[in-house]
Amino acid sequence: MGCDVVIYNVTQHADQVEEALWAASALHSEVEHFSGPKMFILISTIMTWACSKPADPDDLELPFTDAIFWSRRAHPNFERHIDLEKRVVKMGKTLFSTYVVAAGLQYGMGEQIFHYFFKKSWLGEDGPVFGDGENIVPTIHIHDLARLAASLCLCYTTDSLNHEVITQQGLMKIASVLGPGKIQKKPSEDAFLTKDLTDSLLVSLRMEAAYIKKLFSFNWVCQFGLVENIEVVVQEYRQSRGLLPVRLCVLGPPAVGKTTVSKKICEYYRLHHVTVKGTVSDTIARLEHAVRNPDPGEGKSTQEAQEQLSMMKERLEQNPGTASDNEVWRCWDELMTHPCKNQGYVLEDFPQTREQAKELFDGESDTPRLLHVRASPAHSLFSSPEFVLCLEATEAFLLDRVLNLPESRVQEHNCEPENFSRRLAAYNEKQSEDDVVLNYFYEHDIIPLHSNAEADCLPLMQKVIDMVGQPRNYGPSSQEVKEEERRKAGERLRREAQERAEVEQMEADEARARAARWAEWTKKLEQVRQQEEEELEATSRPMRGYLMEQVVPTLSQGLTACCRAQPQDPVDFLAEYLLKNNPFELPSELQ
Repeated sequence: MGCDVVIYNVTQHADQVEEALWAASALHSEVEHFSGPKMFILISTIMTWACSKPADPDDLELPFTDAIFWSRRAHPNFERHIDLEKRVVKMGKTLFSTYVVAAGLQYGMGEQIFHYFFKKSWLGEDGPVFGDGENIVPTIHIHDLARLAASLCLCYTTDSLNHEVITQQGLMKIASVLGPGKIQKKPSEDAFLTKDLTDSLLVSLRMEAAYIKKLFSFNWVCQFGLVENIEVVVQEYRQSRGLLPVRLCVLGPPAVGKTTVSKKICEYYRLHHVTVKGTVSDTIARLEHAVRNPDPGEGKSTQEAQEQLSMMKERLEQNPGTASDNEVWRCWDELMTHPCKNQGYVLEDFPQTREQAKELFDGESDTPRLLHVRASPAHSLFSSPEFVLCLEATEAFLLDRVLNLPESRVQEHNCEPENFSRRLAAYNEKQSEDDVVLNYFYEHDIIPLHSNAEADCLPLMQKVIDMVGQPRNYGPSSQEVKEEERRKAGERLRREAQERAEVEQMEADEARARAARWAEWTKKLEQVRQQEEEELEATSRPMRGYLMEQVVPTLSQGLTACCRAQPQDPVDFLAEYLLKNNPFELPSELQ
């Protein structure tokens, strides 16, 4: 209630409509208690005009103007917005002024509704155009909308509209400035399959902000629209989203590991790996394709391609491993491609001299070899590296590494002993000169990071991350996140299955070992029992013989007699019987 001006923007989120209505109603109910005039500015959407009948049925290109706002018809999905506009206008009183600004689709400062197209182009994908692409889309830069609101605060007037109009196909100018410049036409219905698109992008409205032109005069950021100011808007997009390219140069002696480190950096930061060998190979492939598939109407171009191809192959045969002026500018062409300008690059093992660095990054040369190329601020802005990594190692380490390389790697990197020795000597000779390539970077306040490549790669990568910082890109997309989750889930399932298999195998091995031990123990126990039985049999055999021969016969007779007589004291009876019937002679003292 203490504010003199309240501005509500309901163009981005539909749930703000109820909040804006509540705020306007609350202010309107307190009008009698205002100590001074207050203003309520509603930033609404052009979708409240989307279904309006033409201003002149005979002239369909006649734009809608502020004067006929009363006849506007809203898109079915924006009925709440037009109802809010009408209620806000009706609340206007002497001390409570209300204004409705039907703003075009807003762009600039990182983008909102147009972000889908900017992101597609930044990623190097084809820009989609739904339908014929000729629908008229009213737009306004977010800064111009803010300046309009500020002007309204200073100059009370009637309902206002502000629009710059472009076609959907004109919107694809983004693709040529930020991306590869290709568009892909799709049926209008496909727009409903993309969650990042809204009804606003399919609208077709010609509108003219007559009141704005008459009543206000301020400095426009993009007075002539998005297409005319696409370079400025793209730069705002990059800055606001933090999508700044990472440009890095990796230098060092041959076989020091530049390729391995470069690939790891590219993988971590999602950069493009640029090498002289790669650019030359790509150029040769393009020339060979042009020669094999000549255009009937371009006979001269085919002949030039053949001559250029022959010259390149001849130079490569005569001077393998060296870079000529043509290779320098092919590298420059590669660095100036949209992927390198958007995401960045890792330039491996180039430039090798200060002269090449000046030619490549500044478009300058101490010799008149490249006067046909003119340097420009954009040249240096988009091609010069921000960071330089210089790998170092002793000659003994490098020689040992080369000797232990697989044969395929030796041939791939031209590391045969004689070639490697020549390349290493040439590198050392260049480093001994006063005008080394690192001097160029020092002159441009780029301090190279020197690192010993003999150490492990992980500490080296950490040094690079500390120097460069975090990645400056979108990160993984939702689809990539899902694929990564599926990959991790698959790895987890495979790991769990492997662990289960290992546990089952271990249990089976233990069971087999336990069964083997049990069988061995049972066998030994049986052997011990049998041995004991044999020993017992051997020990008891004389005793049994003695009993059977000397004792049992007489004792059996005594027991039989005892059973017949059944005396009261059988033991005494048996004793007397044995004394009387002893087959052996008794000692005299017992008789």
